[in-house]
Amino acid sequence: MKQKIAHITLVVDNYDDAIRFYTEKLHFTLIEDTPLSDNKRWVLVAPPGSDGTFLLLAQAVGEQQKSRIGNQTGGRVFLFLYTDDFERDFQNLQDKGVKIVRQPVREPYGTVAVFEDLYGNMWDLIQPAGSRYF
Repeated sequence: MKQKIAHITLVVDNYDDAIRFYTEKLHFTLIEDTPLSDNKRWVLVAPPGSDGTFLLLAQAVGEQQKSRIGNQTGGRVFLFLYTDDFERDFQNLQDKGVKIVRQPVREPYGTVAVFEDLYGNMWDLIQPAGSRYF
């Protein structure tokens, strides 16, 4: 048997603002942006070189969904962005004015820093120790 997680939904306030943040500040690739109705789109973004899971940007509808924007995990780190060059990507975050929540530290599993996306979701930027994932 073979399975994989294809997409993870990220609830956003505005499609276009989210696309700009992920493509311009994090250098993600816009994989797809297809209108489904007057107010709903199928928007997929992914980190450069990714061949795995994509983020599905979903514009919040209604108060319950809107209340989850920026805090889908109750204040925990939500997403983990692995990199093959921590210094390059951390410098990019700083250059683009992305909010750094925790400065880089070296852990047994790799080098890690925590940053926030435009809505306040926390991300780990990680360069794994060794070549476990690259």
